[in-house]
Amino acid sequence: MALLQALSVFFLTMTTTTKQEQEEVIVKDKKRKYDISLYKRGDLLEVPRTMFTHFGIYLGNDRVGHLIPDILPLFTSDRSSIDTMVTNLRLILGAITKVASVRVDSVEDFAYGGDILINPMDGVCSRQPYDGEEVARRAEKLIGPVSYSLLWYNCEHYVMYCRYGTNMSFQTFQFCKAVRKIFCSKRFSLVSALIGVAIMFYLQTDPFYTLLPTFFISFHIWMAS
Repeated sequence: MALLQALSVFFLTMTTTTKQEQEEVIVKDKKRKYDISLYKRGDLLEVPRTMFTHFGIYLGNDRVGHLIPDILPLFTSDRSSIDTMVTNLRLILGAITKVASVRVDSVEDFAYGGDILINPMDGVCSRQPYDGEEVARRAEKLIGPVSYSLLWYNCEHYVMYCRYGTNMSFQTFQFCKAVRKIFCSKRFSLVSALIGVAIMFYLQTDPFYTLLPTFFISFHIWMAS
């Protein structure tokens, strides 16, 4: 209980610095003013970041609906703290603990200082987008806590469903493709076999309990490569 209280104090203290960070981002990007007249209700907005790309749906009147992990709701129900801009720390911890929601933020808070691309998926997705009003309606209907998965339900799945009616993520596809290329390869099959044999000799275990699983694992990786 004491640990939970300590964590709560930590994250509440963290939110006080969030406002300072938010002001720093605004000051830093003072020269960059987001022209909201460029966005139409139902537009899909994309913000490229360092390690990933964030997505949202423009709802009009400087409001963006987007799915984002945030650990803060685990420690407080204070809306004034939760509604502040989600920092990278809150986002990362939220992704780890799988705590997320579809929330509405200003364009400035959504972009977090990044550049905004408008409807880039229209040229990638094979499906035609819904009417802007229908897209916004679907986005607004999902506002609130959601089940989050980095691979199977993230911000891209959310906007793809809202705009095109399909639950998919090109980021997830590329990631899984890269993982498959690494682990489902002939080279990794041989490495796994060598590791299994090395463990068997190091632990001096019965070959039946080590060699047989090593063979089956390496064989399946080899066949999948």
